[in-house]
Amino acid sequence: MVIWAASGIYKVSPDEQGVVMRFGKWVDTTEPGLHYRLPFPIEAVLLPKVTKVNQLLLGSRMGGDVRGGGRATDESRMLTGDENIVEAEAAVFWRIKDAGKYLFAVRDPELTVKVAAESALREVIGRNPIQAALSDKRELIAIQAQEELQRLLDAYGAGIHVQQVQLQKVDPPSAVIDAFNDVQRARADQERARNEAEAYRNDIIPRARGEAERLTQEAQAYREQVVDLAQGDAKRFLSLYGSYKQAEDVTMRRLYIETMEDVLKGATKVVIDPSAKGLVPYLPLPELKKQGGAK
Repeated sequence: MVIWAASGIYKVSPDEQGVVMRFGKWVDTTEPGLHYRLPFPIEAVLLPKVTKVNQLLLGSRMGGDVRGGGRATDESRMLTGDENIVEAEAAVFWRIKDAGKYLFAVRDPELTVKVAAESALREVIGRNPIQAALSDKRELIAIQAQEELQRLLDAYGAGIHVQQVQLQKVDPPSAVIDAFNDVQRARADQERARNEAEAYRNDIIPRARGEAERLTQEAQAYREQVVDLAQGDAKRFLSLYGSYKQAEDVTMRRLYIETMEDVLKGATKVVIDPSAKGLVPYLPLPELKKQGGAK
């Protein structure tokens, strides 16, 4: 009797959880350490490994990759948000979080993870365009798929923790991959041409704006110069007009002399002395001046 009672002592290792069953029904989950259960056949203990990381490959191709003649499975073909088809491969890493739920809440935990992972990945890829799945948002899609998968497993009460989802490969279907690559190259050329046009615009527009600003400033300076000259001439005329009103005869004579001086400044001059007798009344000053300069 003592030996039978002592047989209820059991040990849970650090990498395990103890699942206690009473007449086959799950009644308790125990953590690492020494514990006691009612002896067999009343209670029994299962000790699943809860630190072991399990790996599930989703959508893996048969017989190599696409270009090598590999055949994609049906689960790898998925529809993107812009109604394109891609063939996706993913690796799911998971471990047991709650051993009791893992063993008793779902009938086939591994199949549940597989089906839920496929559903989560299809859901996330279906919300994104094909370009995001092929290039710049693959890591984000993997994170979103992990979150969606964890949400589904928690809703099932599966007792499973998803550690990581790796989106390993996303390709167009093998039948159209060459045409798809042509489209991608055309898009790359389009993007390059757009970038070159953008660079040219960024170069020519500032220079045109600078030239326009220079012309505007020159026109502004010319306007100010003309206005200042006109205002100066007006002020000078008003000043002269005031002097004329004060002494009209003197001002008129001065203006006449100044005007004649300006008119005759470059003219040839001839001096005639009417009082001279017996002489030719003509003195060619310019010719004499030239002769004197020649000497």
